[in-house]
Amino acid sequence: MTNCHLRRPAVEKATGLSRSTIYDMMDRGEFPRPIRIGRRAVAWPESAVVAWLAARPVTTGSAR
Repeated sequence: MTNCHLRRPAVEKATGLSRSTIYDMMDRGEFPRPIRIGRRAVAWPESAVVAWLAARPVTTGSAR
């Protein structure tokens, strides 16, 4: 089975997080780290991003 890799703009779109938030969360160990796919390029395994999204708490309704 082939694992697709997502570049940062795709990760931002999939998660709704900004670049700085992604890197801050990585520094705190709260977001998966990317893998190197080239000399100056990194990408996140799609499976890691999907697993991270699935593990996020779901909020419902509005806080009143």
